[in-house]
Amino acid sequence: MAEQMLMKNGLAEPAVQRIAQGIAAVYPEFDAKRFVELALKGLEELGLKQRVTHIIEVLQQTLPEDFAKVTEILTALPQYWDRGDPDDSLRGFAIWPVTDYVAVAGIDQPQLAFQALAALSPLFSAEFAIRPFIEKHPELSWQQLLAWTRSEDEHLRRLASEGCRPRLPWGVQLKQLITDPAPIYPILEALKNDSSLYVRRSVANNLNDIAKDHPEQVLALCLAWQQGASSDLQWLIKHATRSLVKQGHPKSFPLLGYTAEPKVDIEEFALLNSEVAMGESLSFAIALRAQKPQQKFVLDYALHFMKANGKTAAKVFKLKNVNLAEGEMFAMEKSHSFKAISTRRYYPGEHFVAIHINGQEQARLAFTLNA
Repeated sequence: MAEQMLMKNGLAEPAVQRIAQGIAAVYPEFDAKRFVELALKGLEELGLKQRVTHIIEVLQQTLPEDFAKVTEILTALPQYWDRGDPDDSLRGFAIWPVTDYVAVAGIDQPQLAFQALAALSPLFSAEFAIRPFIEKHPELSWQQLLAWTRSEDEHLRRLASEGCRPRLPWGVQLKQLITDPAPIYPILEALKNDSSLYVRRSVANNLNDIAKDHPEQVLALCLAWQQGASSDLQWLIKHATRSLVKQGHPKSFPLLGYTAEPKVDIEEFALLNSEVAMGESLSFAIALRAQKPQQKFVLDYALHFMKANGKTAAKVFKLKNVNLAEGEMFAMEKSHSFKAISTRRYYPGEHFVAIHINGQEQARLAFTLNA
């Protein structure tokens, strides 16, 4: 929520003015003054997603009702679009309501809508806008997504993958794909060796989504892809299975080249401070020794944070990928800060820190966080 509070500034008056100017440049009949007045009315009080919805409603009031005419306007818009200040990390947000407007005004004319989305996507990915079409026009949408996998434009190739992620952050969940992700796999197959990291990262994120509901399917697919895989595809597989690794799914570790059942002695696991004040750091030391040759494993730690209801909830943090010969020792110290952050609220009381090897807890220690 705090993140969205900051990001909403990407849809303030400058963005509204850019939308008005861009559309007016393509379509001189557009009442830019009325659009700006309506769009700014009450905008300041709205959150990010509410601003998107509000501006879409204003576009519905000010653009032609004929969606064929709207498609002509929107497909021409990129060549007149003011891309904003290069130093503004939120400058791309201005086109977001325009892109999502297509999913509202053009939902019953998918072929025209796909033309508009293809034109707009390089300005701001249409990953949110394509999802209503997948739900309402699945056959046409899958045909279009497959066609986009062959586009010369990396933005459209990424849209093919990103738009059908079952659990896309900030997007409406595609429940039919959460239940059965089979329609997604031809898209990912077509893009798994894409030349663009931008696209390959989306493929990995899509698989990571699917793995939350169908881990065995994702592991089987990645195992098949691993045969003769390039270094880029090996990276994609690793990124796609990151949540399975963090969860300690046993089949994910051999897939990534780790020892299936590592034999390691914990020779030391100790707190350097057992009481931590808000704003300070917890420090701990760990020493491990391999019992057998070539013990390769993932070493993580989990913090079991106290919640408002007095119970604890764990969050896993990365430590190191370790490769040890027989009898070899690995030792390290680690600190974790309890400085205030926008994404977590800390509560005083007993917490725990635990050591994980290949996702399995090996030992835990209690410490106290003081107000």
